[in-house]
Amino acid sequence: MIKTILFDVDGVLLSEEHYFDASALTVWELLISKNYLALSPDTYKTDYNEEEISAIRELVFEKDQVLKFLKSRGLNANWDMIYLTFSYQLIHLLAQIKDSEFENINKWCLSPIDRNVLLEMGKVLNQYEVKVDYQLFVRDFQRFPGMKEELFDFLNILVKEKLGVVTSIFSEKGALWSVCEHVSQEWYVGDENVVNSTGRPSVQLGKKGFLANETTLASKKEIDELFTFLVESGHTIGIGTGRPRLETVLPFRHLDWLKHFDDNRIITADEVFQAENEHPEKKSLSKPNPFTYIMAINGKQTSVEACLNTILPIDQGDEILVVGDSLADLLAARQMGCQFAAVLTGLSGKDARRDFEEQQADYILDSVLDIKGILEPSQK
Repeated sequence: MIKTILFDVDGVLLSEEHYFDASALTVWELLISKNYLALSPDTYKTDYNEEEISAIRELVFEKDQVLKFLKSRGLNANWDMIYLTFSYQLIHLLAQIKDSEFENINKWCLSPIDRNVLLEMGKVLNQYEVKVDYQLFVRDFQRFPGMKEELFDFLNILVKEKLGVVTSIFSEKGALWSVCEHVSQEWYVGDENVVNSTGRPSVQLGKKGFLANETTLASKKEIDELFTFLVESGHTIGIGTGRPRLETVLPFRHLDWLKHFDDNRIITADEVFQAENEHPEKKSLSKPNPFTYIMAINGKQTSVEACLNTILPIDQGDEILVVGDSLADLLAARQMGCQFAAVLTGLSGKDARRDFEEQQADYILDSVLDIKGILEPSQK
């Protein structure tokens, strides 16, 4: 009998469409803004309307094919998607000037790439006729069989192939990844919240953010009633999300859902980052690594070490149900020996059914509200 239910957030409870919008705007800004590569600074602004945002996303992510490809490889963090997409275009741009600027390229690719280095690159790139090509990303990455952060390693392979430089800097979440993350947060949380979110001020002011416009994937009232049913029927519920804490707690408070959860069982990217900082040898602890869900089961009062040393599969894992919309969630649940309910409200929608059937998900649901139908027979 299922006793504990752990929810992912994006694609399950809240729409991730605004995250993808912010991701596209981030790649766009890094390429064209005067604050970064400055390929087309006169066309950059911070107040794009919905139609303009849609057009930018369609271009940058090739009608979402880039996003779907990355999700199919178990990558679930928007910051990683941004990093891979932008880094690929950066390599593609540098390849167009390698014959004339190899000395600079060699220098840039052997040291951390921070914003100052991007500004320097931009000054050189703007001396040449270079073009971005978003359609090449999936075509190139399909050659590499790696999953999740292994895709970072392929960037180094591309640097060797396209630029003739042997490097390892793209494999780590270093300076360039941090630049991508910060610009993304500016777009998503807006000027008002960016310092609380990142600890750093905005590089580019004027962004309102998307936090005030969260979209639920069923009515607010029906999801509230689901949480009430679960708690009143004796289930323990928790959250395991790749969102930072601010972007999880604020919407839940606004929607009046926070009252249903023990804060110790709301595990976000903040807890994962803290654990990664304490244990750098572990590299990535984000999904599909089961750390997020293991801590949600045990509670934040449990030490990071205890969570990392949890023997898998966990005891009585069949009493735990993980509810997610992605392969990363499924793989995490499988490592823990837990049941998994796939919800078809993520990026691929109902088209994801076949993939989840092939992966033998325990349940495939049209909506998170359908969880009640799974549980009610077991209550009799």
